[in-house]
Amino acid sequence: MSNVKRIVLTGGPCAGKTTALVRIIEHFSNLGFKVFTVPEVPTMYSQGGWSYLTPNRNLYYEGELAILRTQLTLEDSFMRLAETCTKPAFVVCDRGTLDISAYIAPEMWQELCEKCDTSVSDLRSRYDAVLHLVSAADGAEQYYTTATNSTRYEQANEEGLRIARDLDKKVNKAWTGHPHLRVINNHDDFDTKLRRVLKEISNVLGIPQPIEEERKYVVEVTGELPESVESEITQTYLVADPGCEVRLRRRAWHGGEVVNVHKTKKRISATEELETERQVSNALYESLLQQADPYRATIRKSRRSFIWKGQYFELDTYHNPVDDLVILETKGIAEQESVNFPPFLRIIKEVTGNPQYYNYNIALRK
Repeated sequence: MSNVKRIVLTGGPCAGKTTALVRIIEHFSNLGFKVFTVPEVPTMYSQGGWSYLTPNRNLYYEGELAILRTQLTLEDSFMRLAETCTKPAFVVCDRGTLDISAYIAPEMWQELCEKCDTSVSDLRSRYDAVLHLVSAADGAEQYYTTATNSTRYEQANEEGLRIARDLDKKVNKAWTGHPHLRVINNHDDFDTKLRRVLKEISNVLGIPQPIEEERKYVVEVTGELPESVESEITQTYLVADPGCEVRLRRRAWHGGEVVNVHKTKKRISATEELETERQVSNALYESLLQQADPYRATIRKSRRSFIWKGQYFELDTYHNPVDDLVILETKGIAEQESVNFPPFLRIIKEVTGNPQYYNYNIALRK
C-alpha cells in the first residue's frame, strides 16, 4: 500500500485555495517534501469553453461526466508520480471528486458514478484528508471578490454572497462522512487561516505539532440551530501505555454513513504532541473493542456541526456516562480572536483547559 498522502483542498467560492496552495508548496518544500498539485478540473473545462450554465442539457451532462473522469485520471497520474519520487512526497488536489456532487442533482451524480464504475464510498476513501476553507462570503464579506476567478458567477453583491454561502455549505455537506474532514475558518488575519491549513497537513504527514487547546464552553440551547450536520458518536478508550491516549470512535451520520476511526495521541515533550488517525473496518472495530480500558466508560453523544459567521462549531449533547451536559467547542479560532457566539446558545461557563471536561476524564468511571 502506498504511503503517499492524498489531500483535498476545497471550500466555497473565494475561500483562499489558490493562495493556500502557494503557501503549501513553499512551506513543505522547505521541509524537504516534494509537493504535487492536481489542478482544479472544472475550471480547466470552463476556461476551455464548456459552461455549467449552458441550456443544452446533453452538453451539460457530458461536461460533468468528463470532469469526473478527468479528475480520477489526473489524481491517479499524480499519485504515481509521487510514489516514484525519491524524496518524501504528497499530493494536494485543488478540489476533489466529491465536490462535483455539490453542483448537480443527486440522480445525475449517481448516474455519473455508475458510468465511472465508482461510488461515493469509494471516492471518499481515496483521500487521506479533506480541508474545507470557508468562503469569504460567510464572515469575511469585505474580502469577497471575483477578481481571482473570471469564471465565477457568484458576484460580489448580496445575491452573489447568498449563492456563495449556499455553495459553501453544499460542498461541506458533500464531504460529510470523511474521517479527516477539517473546516478552516475565516479570520481577521488571512495568515492565521493559512497557518491552520499548514498545521492540519502537518498532522496528516505525522509532523509533531505544538499543543493547542480549542475553546470549550458549557452551554444551554435556547433557540433553533441553523442548518447543521448531525451525527451520533460512540467513543471508547483503549488500554494504552503511560503518556499515550488511544481512542476508538464510531460516528454515524443521519443518512446512514458510518465511519470508525482509531486515534492515538502521544505527548513527546512538554509543548508538543503527535497525533495519528486511521480508519478501520467494522470487523476491526469490533475486535479492538476487546482492548477497552476497564476504568473508563463508553461515551455516547449527539453532535451538531455548523458554521456561524465564518466560524466552525461543534455542539455535543452527552447521553452517557453523563446526560445533563452540552458542550460547544470552537474549531480553529485563533487565540487572539473573538468567538462569534450564536444567539441561540446561552453560555454558562468557559471550560477551556479544564481537565474535568476532557472526554478522557468524562469517561472515567466513578
